[in-house]
Amino acid sequence: MPLQTIKIDASWYDKLNQEFEKPYFKDLKTFLVSEKLANHKIFPNNSLIFSAFDSTPFEKVKIVILGQDPYHGEGQAHGLCF
Repeated sequence: MPLQTIKIDASWYDKLNQEFEKPYFKDLKTFLVSEKLANHKIFPNNSLIFSAFDSTPFEKVKIVILGQDPYHGEGQAHGLCF
């Protein structure tokens, strides 16, 4: 799951780029790739994983609430928490 295939607003990428290079993030990415190669379904699909960060540029964000995307079925997950 290369980050090039994941859509994220440039303003967020600038803020999060160093996080993407940390060992825990690389381990998570490796795990997700291995799960996908084992034909396990992963929700949301690659293009929606960071959709919350693509919806609003960093400069316009006032608050961030972290939560879990509650959808787990085919075609339900959209990468937004609430």
